[in-house]
Amino acid sequence: MDVPKYHDELDAVLRALADPTRRAVVERLATSPAVVSDLAAPFSMALPSLMQHLRILENAGVVTSEKHGRVRTVSLRPGALDVLHLWLGEQRTPAEHQADRLGIHLALTTPKEI
Repeated sequence: MDVPKYHDELDAVLRALADPTRRAVVERLATSPAVVSDLAAPFSMALPSLMQHLRILENAGVVTSEKHGRVRTVSLRPGALDVLHLWLGEQRTPAEHQADRLGIHLALTTPKEI
């Protein structure tokens, strides 16, 4: 079995996203950066527990954070999930690739309705 060059990064991202709380945080951050207290609001957990989740996401390279005074702002790292997209693309079957090419061909050659 040929292991992709990026397997360590992929493993870290998949482990980080395996938890539903961390996935919810990523979904929230996809809209805009947020301060930790805002991220914590929807969850019924102590702030130190949420901070552990954020640390795991940060260690995996999924999020970044900045502290200004007493306020920590967390952002989704641009391109952080590209490794997932790359890996998933490699798992596609030849039939899926053929269907994609057919869809592109049809989109380019089908007359547009007025």
